[in-house]
Formats: sequence, C-alpha cells, structure tokens
Amino acid sequence: MDESTRNDLDTAWAEFLKKEALSGGLEEEDVYKNEPVMNNFDEKEMLKVNNNDVKPKKEVKEKKDVKANVAKNETTKKEATNKEAVKATSNKASNKTKNKVSEKDSANVSQKKAKKAEKAKAKEAKVVANKTFEEKKSKKELAADAKKEEQITELKEKVMRNMAEFENYRKRTEKEKTAMFEVGAKSIIEKLLPVIDNFERGLDAVTEEEKESAFAQGIDMIYKQLIQSLEDAGVKRIEAVGKEFNPEFHNAVMHDEDDSLGENIVSEEFQKGYMYRDSVIRHSLVKVVN
Repeated sequence: MDESTRNDLDTAWAEFLKKEALSGGLEEEDVYKNEPVMNNFDEKEMLKVNNNDVKPKKEVKEKKDVKANVAKNETTKKEATNKEAVKATSNKASNKTKNKVSEKDSANVSQKKAKKAEKAKAKEAKVVANKTFEEKKSKKELAADAKKEEQITELKEKVMRNMAEFENYRKRTEKEKTAMFEVGAKSIIEKLLPVIDNFERGLDAVTEEEKESAFAQGIDMIYKQLIQSLEDAGVKRIEAVGKEFNPEFHNAVMHDEDDSLGENIVSEEFQKGYMYRDSVIRHSLVKVVN
C-alpha cells in the first residue's frame, strides 16, 4: 500500500469513527472500546468508505488547495506588486532625495563659488584700499618729513641765532664788566694820583741832610711801595722828557726854543702822566721846544 492510499484510509477511518460516534451517541474515544462496532468494518469497508467518501473530500481538498495556491499566488503577486510599488516609491523617493541632494550640492557649490568670488573681490578691494592707503600714507609721510625738515632747519637757525646772540651778549657783558672794572680802577687811581703827587712834592722838599733821617727814609719807602703796587695793578708812568710830543699822552702847557734839542721835543714835565693798561688816566703836563 502506497503512502497516498494509506492517507486516504486514515481519512476514511477518521470519518467512520465520527459517524459511528454520532449515530451511537458515543464519543470518538469510546468507539475504539466498542468491539462490535470495530468488527463491522474491515479494510474493504474502509476502502469503500475511501472510494465513496474520501475521494470527493480529496477533490474538495485539492480544489481548496488550488484555490489556496491561487490565493497564495495572488497574495504573492500582490506582495511582489506591493514590493515593486514600494521599491519604485523608494527609488522615486531616493531619486528625489538624490535630486534634492544634487540640487543642494549644486546650490552649495554655487554658494561656495559666490563666496569665493566675494572673498576674492573683497581681497582685491582690500589690496586696492591698502595700496591707496599706503600711497596716501606715503604722501602724508613725505609731507610730514618735509615739514619736519623745515621745522628742524628753522630750529637750527633759531638755535644758531640764539647762540650767536648769547655769544655777543657774553662778550658784551665781559666787555662791560671789564669796562666797569677799568672805570672803577681808573676812578680809584685818579683819586690816588694826587696822593702820589704830594708824596713826590714832599720828598723833593727834603734837604740832603734830612734825607738820611728815619722819617724821610720811611716816607720814601712808602712812596716806592705805593708806586710798585700801582705798577703791579697795571698802572705805569708816561715817559715825557726827551720824547717827541704825542698829543695822545702829552698835554703841552708851554712852548720854548732850544737849539740843543730837536724839533717838537718835550723839554720839561710839570706833572707826571699815568696809564692804566692801554688807556690814559691822566696826560702829562709838559713844555715843548722848537
């Protein structure tokens, strides 16, 4: 007995048990325990049941299987269609996404190019602005340098003028100081000259006998000390007797004739003259001959 027949018999047997259980008011499990019922059917009966009852059921089952297969195939087709639709939708969405991404990338590229162009333009403008600024700065620096040079020249000239003025002031001040000192010295010397004259007159009045006295010698020593002090201070006598008359040093108060002397010669001195350094304090009073 092949497997198909076996399956048919099993199906028929199961149907038989169900019928007997229903007709006898038994449970399917009790049918196995009822031997008379079990003995009423043999294999032939089972085959009969198989031929009469199972075959139609098998056909129905096959039809159901065919319908199920058809439905399954339709379901599979629907699923395949749905999958294709989903795939197509996915592909469409993917393509849209790709298109969007491509558009976005294109927009980004365009933006990058625009930004790059703007940066280049800004950089170029900055270079031009820096160049213009440098030129202006250079011009300003040149103008400032020229102005500084002019100021420096003016300051140098001003300093030179101030230095020259200060030097002139210093020389003038020194000269004035010297002049003031000389004026003061001359004033003192002029006041001392009458004293010297009196000393000389007193010594001239001393006789030869009195010259040896201590008093006369003391007066002579004081006179010589005074003359030496004046000479140390720059005072000196003006030579007159025997010299040619010079109006810058001599003051002629008398004229005379003397063949023994030359022309315009000072023959006698009435009052001694004195000089302080290079200036005349007092002219000599003299007599000029010829």
